[in-house]
Amino acid sequence: METLICIGALAFLMFVAYRGFSVIIFAPVAAMLAVLLTNPIHVAPLYSGLFMEKMVVFVKLYFPAFLLGAIFGKVIELSGFAKSIVAAVIKLVGRERAMLSIVLVCAILTYGGVSLFVVVFAVYPFAAEMFRLSNIPKRLIPGTIALGAFTFTMDSLPGTPQIQNVIPTSYFKTNLYAAPILGIVGGLFILAAGITFLEWRRRKAQARGEGYGEGHILEPEPITEGSVAHPLIALSPLLMVLVANLVLTNLIPVWYGASFDTDLADKTHITQDVGKLKAIWAVEAALLLGIFTVLLLSFKRVASKFAEGTRTAVSGALLASMNTASEYGFGAVIAALPGFIVIKQALQSIPNPLVNEAITVTSLAGITGSASGGMGIALAAMADRFKEAAQAANIPLEVFHRVASMASGGMDTLPHNGAVITLLAVTGLTHRTSYGDIFAITCIKTSAVFVVIAFYYLTGLY
Repeated sequence: METLICIGALAFLMFVAYRGFSVIIFAPVAAMLAVLLTNPIHVAPLYSGLFMEKMVVFVKLYFPAFLLGAIFGKVIELSGFAKSIVAAVIKLVGRERAMLSIVLVCAILTYGGVSLFVVVFAVYPFAAEMFRLSNIPKRLIPGTIALGAFTFTMDSLPGTPQIQNVIPTSYFKTNLYAAPILGIVGGLFILAAGITFLEWRRRKAQARGEGYGEGHILEPEPITEGSVAHPLIALSPLLMVLVANLVLTNLIPVWYGASFDTDLADKTHITQDVGKLKAIWAVEAALLLGIFTVLLLSFKRVASKFAEGTRTAVSGALLASMNTASEYGFGAVIAALPGFIVIKQALQSIPNPLVNEAITVTSLAGITGSASGGMGIALAAMADRFKEAAQAANIPLEVFHRVASMASGGMDTLPHNGAVITLLAVTGLTHRTSYGDIFAITCIKTSAVFVVIAFYYLTGLY
């Protein structure tokens, strides 16, 4: 019965998220209903002492990264640099390769630190125009954007500053470049398989005589040429983020050591575990430098819209971080209930530690509809066990980092996922017309983590 309560709480949260209700409201409701049905007297103590405690910890650690990523994406958009990058990639790859062009544009932006949600808004007008000119069905746009923005540059490629690659660092004391060989292998597998699938879908539509289609809603205005910055100038803030992130990841431990102690004027003593925080500090500082680089290169263009643009960015960052923090608090409560012990034991019965981690993380990401939320729940409940398994099997924690990160971006994009709902809303399409392609991409990126695990065991490389 207690296990059914845990499963019911998870199912309830998934249902309300799918129906479009805010998880900020319903994550605590689902968690406290589970506590109420298990032991009513624990409701208030677990709400204040566990749900809110874990929620606040998540916000403290990761909100600056959400905020800076959103602001960076917004100033990239306001400066016109995003438009310049899109134009350059299209010119390089060719308009006849519309799908590959859009995938590469999304990949460049997300790997450079631009928020996934910002990428959707920035790239859609170009995708619509290219698909229309190439007479490719509009219903294939969401799957194409999903491949470029929600997959290999989100959690596979080493160094990506997206939050899905940041969260494992605080549990395993790794950095964003953990297991680079595995990340590259997984990323190439996703890109190759994803492009092959999308091209197969395009050819099938072409064989049926299906074109872009008519009567679509939310069609963007035609793209005007206008003046745009040189591509190298437009790319320089993204390169700044990547280079600064790499440099600071190596320098921060040198500056601060393994831990940092300080006494303030009011005799307050502060100790920080640098190993746990170095990757977070590095990515935050890198995003700050990226923002300053955009302002330096395009101050006049950005300044006039900066106030309005940053308000939008702050709202988006608050919503995204609070959604994930609520799911994190929910997971902490569920993990503390007696019924979760059975679920945990079932997951622990999977003998291989990496497969165990992958299935645990991707299952919870699918249930919550959030890569970061599902991974946060899994690692909060089981990170210590994963570390023990790593030591027992002599597997580097960097491998566990990469597997957790890639697994979080596996089954997270089920129909109730916030990014999927946003993507379909922005493009004016529906789950009925376009989700099938997104789900295929979901299956490809889920299988990639098991390809990476097999590669590690076969070669020992990471």
